[in-house]
Amino acid sequence: MSSPSSYSKARQCPALFIAAPASGQGKTTVTAALARHYRDAGQTVRVFKTGPDFLDPMILEQASGHPVYQLDLWMGGEQHCRDLLYKAAKTADLILIEGVMGLFDGEKSSADLATLFNIPVLAVINGSAMAQTFGALAHGLATYRSDLPFAGVFANRVASDSHFEMLEESLPDGLDMLGWLPRNEEIALPSRHLGLVQASEIADLDNRISLAALALKDIQKFTPASVSFEPAKLDAPSNQLEGLRIAIAQDASFSFLYHANLDLLRDEGAELLFFSPLIDQQLPDADALYLPGGYPELHLDELAANAPMLEAIRAHHRSGKPIHAECGGMLYLFDQLTNKEGASAELVGLMPGHARMQKRLSNLGMHAIELPEGNLRGHTYHYSKLDSPLEPIALSVGARKGRTGEPVFRDLRLNASYLHLYFPSNPMAATKLFASSNQISPNER
Repeated sequence: MSSPSSYSKARQCPALFIAAPASGQGKTTVTAALARHYRDAGQTVRVFKTGPDFLDPMILEQASGHPVYQLDLWMGGEQHCRDLLYKAAKTADLILIEGVMGLFDGEKSSADLATLFNIPVLAVINGSAMAQTFGALAHGLATYRSDLPFAGVFANRVASDSHFEMLEESLPDGLDMLGWLPRNEEIALPSRHLGLVQASEIADLDNRISLAALALKDIQKFTPASVSFEPAKLDAPSNQLEGLRIAIAQDASFSFLYHANLDLLRDEGAELLFFSPLIDQQLPDADALYLPGGYPELHLDELAANAPMLEAIRAHHRSGKPIHAECGGMLYLFDQLTNKEGASAELVGLMPGHARMQKRLSNLGMHAIELPEGNLRGHTYHYSKLDSPLEPIALSVGARKGRTGEPVFRDLRLNASYLHLYFPSNPMAATKLFASSNQISPNER
């Protein structure tokens, strides 16, 4: 670990934490509108998303023009989150953080994160079905925790100017209304079973974000306060993957990738080669394969029809090279996958069994898993169920008691599970999933 004398001074940067009393209040729309507003004003805006989310960051990247990283105290830890914020503060004119669920929800909540880093909270409240109760709700959010840095409130989905006046008049003294957005379907973001629709699938997304930015009302009332971001204390990369080439699936069917995961693999010396199982007919010349989550069930015919790619993945496995598959990436490797409409397709067939999409959520939550490589953390969120004779080598443990554990399957160097692993939770363990046999010492195999 680096010595304290090597750390740079703290960085000052305006920052705002955008939270809400619950999911569905419009946090992503408001965050995207603010990011585009300040970006259009010539500022460099860096946006973060709280919690294990893949879809909201895609929207926020479009709005800000920069990669969006996740901040999660349970998955990544304080020092990792501190490092991400400190690096962003070096170049940003403004940092925006979108919260997760309700402001105080979870054992490591948005409020915990905002308080730890002293980032003022802007509470977004959907005012469409209320009047004076808006003030009571805002008062509760502002005062529930005395240590919470609170900037003010933002009214979303407001029906009219007169409706806004009622909402603003309901606020108690000392609590400021810092802006609002009118109700407008032209700026709403479409969703499906796993959350928002992927940014690449929304043809008019940029126009929606621009309209939302232009629709912001009274945003000139405030300037985000400057926050001091301290450098983190982290171990230096160990270059465990020096010279390794990792092929990573990335297209409309496999897109759930954490930037922090990719950064870690690069920092450890790996070269990342991206390919499309939908379009490409062969794998890149690679030593390891990474199949992330996504929506293979929406692209069954195309995936099944790409026989050369299916065989290339089988050949990669036969050669004894590592494969790490997560959620949708794992479903792709089973014999058969059936979508929620009942249509089925035969896919790679490395794993015996049948995966079927369900209309109801099958599992959700933060999980830790003890693997031979070490303990890793991540999350699960899926609508499918498995029918397979495979015996798992391990079961994950939920961060909350009573959660259903997720199985991890192994065959040679194939590691597959529903879990979306967050590699910075244990960099050494994560690198071993991809390392070639000669990069792993005998006592670690």
